[in-house]
Amino acid sequence: MHGFPVALTSFVGRAEVVDEVAGRLGRYRLVTVTGPGGAGKTRLVGEVARRLAGRFADGVWLAELAAVRDPAQVAATVAAALGIRDLPVAAAADALAQALARRQLLLVLDNCEQVIGAAAELCGRLLLGADDVRVLATSREPLRIAGEVRYRLGPLTLPDPDDPAAAAECEAVTLFADRAERVDPGFALDETTRATVARLVARLDGMPLAIELAAARVDALGVAQLLDRIDDRFELLVDGDRLAEQRQRSLAAAVQWSYQLLDDAERRVFRAVSVFPAPFTLDGAEAVAGPGAARAVPRLVDRSLLVPPRVDPDGRTRYAMLETLRAYGTGLLAEAGEDGEAAAALAGYAVEVAEEASAGLHTRTREAASLRRLDAEDVTLRHALAWAMEHDPAAALRLALGQAPMWGIRGRLVSQAPLLAAAAEYADVGSDQWCGARMLLGQAASALADPAAALEHYTAVLAAVEDPARPESWPGSGPVLLVLCLGGRSMAVLQAGRVAEAAGDARRALAVARQIGSRGLEAVALTCLAMASWQAGDRDDALRLVRQAQAVPDEFAGGLDRALSQFVAMALIEAGDLAGAGQVCTAGLASCQELGDLANLSGVLWNMTILDLRTGRIDDATAHLREQLQIATQTGLRPVLLASLDCCGHLCVATGRPAEAVTAWAARSALSGPWPPLYGFKNLGGREEALRKARRLLGPAGTRAAEERGAAMSLATASEYALMLAAAVPERPAAETATDATPGLARLSPRERELVTLVAQGRTDAQIAAQLHITVRTVSSHLDRVRDKTGCRRRADLTRLALSAGLV
Repeated sequence: MHGFPVALTSFVGRAEVVDEVAGRLGRYRLVTVTGPGGAGKTRLVGEVARRLAGRFADGVWLAELAAVRDPAQVAATVAAALGIRDLPVAAAADALAQALARRQLLLVLDNCEQVIGAAAELCGRLLLGADDVRVLATSREPLRIAGEVRYRLGPLTLPDPDDPAAAAECEAVTLFADRAERVDPGFALDETTRATVARLVARLDGMPLAIELAAARVDALGVAQLLDRIDDRFELLVDGDRLAEQRQRSLAAAVQWSYQLLDDAERRVFRAVSVFPAPFTLDGAEAVAGPGAARAVPRLVDRSLLVPPRVDPDGRTRYAMLETLRAYGTGLLAEAGEDGEAAAALAGYAVEVAEEASAGLHTRTREAASLRRLDAEDVTLRHALAWAMEHDPAAALRLALGQAPMWGIRGRLVSQAPLLAAAAEYADVGSDQWCGARMLLGQAASALADPAAALEHYTAVLAAVEDPARPESWPGSGPVLLVLCLGGRSMAVLQAGRVAEAAGDARRALAVARQIGSRGLEAVALTCLAMASWQAGDRDDALRLVRQAQAVPDEFAGGLDRALSQFVAMALIEAGDLAGAGQVCTAGLASCQELGDLANLSGVLWNMTILDLRTGRIDDATAHLREQLQIATQTGLRPVLLASLDCCGHLCVATGRPAEAVTAWAARSALSGPWPPLYGFKNLGGREEALRKARRLLGPAGTRAAEERGAAMSLATASEYALMLAAAVPERPAAETATDATPGLARLSPRERELVTLVAQGRTDAQIAAQLHITVRTVSSHLDRVRDKTGCRRRADLTRLALSAGLV
């Protein structure tokens, strides 16, 4: 080997990559390894060269081109590296090929990017004139000549977020640990540092140079501080190896080297597309960077500044930018004063995507494709919405309204309601957007089992839509808004127990829908009317109306179609057709899972739990109930939780836990407030009879204790309690197992037990401090000691501890 520096550090990982590149050199005469700066190209080809050195009679030679700026000097530089003197100035590449014609060697050309044209010409001459010479080149872009085979070098393997225990086995973590131990002999990859290092190398994109620069700061900062400060990576990751090339001594220099090789148009596009927080389409790039992006983006891929495109599940091709390169680009964007313009353009593009996809969600045929697109653009849409909330309220409201149907399907409407309310503040009262936002807020209130708040929203919209003074600039939308508003209001008053009024609103909505000839809106109104009939006890009429809605030939939302199917399942269960109900539920489960429809999935699981309980399939009922509870907790759908608590009581009866059944039903009753249960079954498992039996078994004192326990539970506590009861193996009563199940509890002081109880009751640190007349800092300190003694790190864990011990 000639010209290769001695390797002073170990080569970590990439064994398969070395094999693959070596294999390609065995089959082809020119292999170019491309990748972004700091990807480890030079070190990789050095390893390949060592592997293959014995195969070449005249050896393996390194020609370093990083310092060459004049393309005319490339051939002379390579000749000098090969020990060839007196190369003619004219036709130097041909002369070099002639000089090598009778040699058998491997020539490694490192860092060709800044003289790419001359390097390509030289390689072309060597391929034609020196049959036994093979070339292994590194560059940030390919040579693009006949005979070239490319190998794009990616990052080191990164840890799987779902398998933290295996982090130490991935290449990026291994490299960090190896280099960190060299600067800090006391560093060890253990339970404390493994997760932090895994997050750190992921933030550094698995790029070897960045990882080595970070590891070099371990002795001064420690791993935790490195991760905390990684947003300032270009200020942080400096002062590398003093003997390395200047571009390898800091992360900024490595990226700057690539950026400087771009022309002005490419630099502008690179800066602009760095505003995307996630992969983007070529259409997105053009929307943000202008028409020139169509030419520049593929060039940025060639120059390793963008990751090659991939086809996402929505069928669209997207490009990605490594986080390090994105951070560099956004810094340049701010320096150039272009960040505001780029962010506004991104918000405008996001609005178009959200509104176009949202239209598809109101159909059954285009719903799946629209959801896939919104999923693919989710990170970008969230980012654009956060920016618009601060800088462009009008765009923020359009973005929120465009995403709202997806939020409803994904069970995110409740959590996004405060943001939607804030955006609606900037809309003109009575406008279509204002009405749309208020109706969505009404829907969110219903999901929180707050019909009074929901009615306030729907009534305000109804007044605005029916206002004779409504501006003529909002024509045509009135009847549509009126049907949707009446439908929503019907559901809210039904939730409040006013069945006749709900039916009246639904009938009026149906009349308007038929008057304007909208069959899709007719399906909405029929659904509302069916629910009113069900609640009034007329099951046959309810099922007739549901079937009528399902038969509507026009397009309407797929979510409504799935909800109607579950209504059918309810009716079949009520009629005793359990086999038919099972078939409907099975189909509904598959559809909801495929589309990620958490809102309707909760209804499917509720029906399936009831079916399981009625047929004695206790294990299935437990599994379905547990999943239903998890959805209720994740989405904040209070009616789902209340229905889950009801089923939980029946499950406890079926598994011989009368005290727990009484507690679950008492919690459900207390949390329901004054409102009657929606869509109740006439005699679900004989609740009243089961309750009487449970009370007889418990006796007056036991019954009173169980009821008081349930009545005192907060929503969060009841959720954790129900999840505990829906465990795969039913637990024995808490009184029998408290000592065995909660060994850490015995180590707690009375004050610490009191704190655990208050946490389980849903109190915040500030509320606990006020109640106990101590400082928030003291509460936090006490809870830290509790966590150390019990191993319960999260508040949910502490709640389960308190429930298991009978503290709540």
